[in-house]
Amino acid sequence: MIRAYPGRASVLPGERLLLHVATDSRRFRVHFYRWHDGFEALHSSPWLPGERARERGAGDDWDWPPYGFSVPTHWPSGVYIAHLEEAESKRPLSLSLDSAAALFVVRGERRGGMLYKLPLATWHAYNLSGGACFHHRAPASIDPPGARVSLQRPGGGIGGPTWGAPDHYDPTSPRHSFAHWDARFIHWLARQGYTPEFCTDLDLHADPALLLRYRLLVGAGQDAYWTEAGRAAVEDFVAAGGNAAWFCARLCCWRVHLVGGGRFLVCHQGERRAAFDRWWPASGAGRPEDRITGASHRHGGSWWDGARVSAGFVVQRPAHWVFTGTGLAQGEAFGADTWPPLAGCACDGAPLDAFDHENGTALLSAWADETGTPAGYQLLAACPLDARWQSLPARERHAAGEGMHAATLGLFEGGGTVFSAGTSDWAQVLADGRDRSVERITRNVLDRLLLH
Repeated sequence: MIRAYPGRASVLPGERLLLHVATDSRRFRVHFYRWHDGFEALHSSPWLPGERARERGAGDDWDWPPYGFSVPTHWPSGVYIAHLEEAESKRPLSLSLDSAAALFVVRGERRGGMLYKLPLATWHAYNLSGGACFHHRAPASIDPPGARVSLQRPGGGIGGPTWGAPDHYDPTSPRHSFAHWDARFIHWLARQGYTPEFCTDLDLHADPALLLRYRLLVGAGQDAYWTEAGRAAVEDFVAAGGNAAWFCARLCCWRVHLVGGGRFLVCHQGERRAAFDRWWPASGAGRPEDRITGASHRHGGSWWDGARVSAGFVVQRPAHWVFTGTGLAQGEAFGADTWPPLAGCACDGAPLDAFDHENGTALLSAWADETGTPAGYQLLAACPLDARWQSLPARERHAAGEGMHAATLGLFEGGGTVFSAGTSDWAQVLADGRDRSVERITRNVLDRLLLH
């Protein structure tokens, strides 16, 4: 058995990458790959002496032996996988490895263009290395109070176990791993000729000005855990005219605190003071996530286990530029018969008062301004979530399960333009390639927001 984690999950070309490695083998080596249009092999290290090290708790610094590697100056910005080979055996390379692999990002220094953000904090919130995470037997933190998980342990996208039910539509890649959503979206971007640069959410926490070099910020899948500094960086970017495109859900649900010199995350998630670190309520951060995304999971819902049922996203404004070239008409649905259904295991929405199923018309709530819905929010498509959905959260004016819950696709202007698809599984449907409307909408959004 061999496992590893990066000391820092993000580096610049020319910097030193530290991999912390523990192995039963007398020697090992590391093969480096960039994930792009598939795996691109770049370098293999010489054989290195192996050392044993014990597993620690999920809230601890595992303090495994460090091995340094110089990142070549010519390596482009991207997502990189370090694949570890023991002298006696080598696990085949795949994006779903729960050992023998570690993920890191090489950042870029370009001006303009697209910046793709990876949800490192969310991956670690579900990382079960050490037997716990924010969602299972959460380790206690005394100062600050809450639950604590370590960034200094295997996992965080790849190379460790992940908490959560298997995806009915793709049981081979765990949710809240790089393979499940981000890898698919990045692969599609590469195939279509887009050339983003990459960062993690914690890069924005450490260097908020990083965003200001780019035109468009993109995220996919689920991105639930944000620091205050990271959120402020995104808000400042949009206010200064930057654009954001969120092909994801459960976006900015939880506030996390980076402590211990950046080695640990603390959150009140999962214990009796959990509301303290929710973004939307006055008893928590009092800063509804709707303000930066146009939508929130509390107006949407979740369906974790088994096959989902939905009628798809019903078009509200077919003449909008988002739908150019799709041929979709008023009241027509898309994403109902895809694999998986476009309404994903997690859905975000703007608050609705009603949905007329006969003519397919959705009515934005009269009290939307009370929830943080931005002025001028444009509701472009809506997918009602009925009582069969396994979680329909509580929110303003409604207990859990009450009122109208829906996934909504929309955008607003806030200096720059912010687009939200309202579903976690957009990347899977996009990668499948059978729904041309999803692909054309994605192109329309990216192309428009990269230029305007």
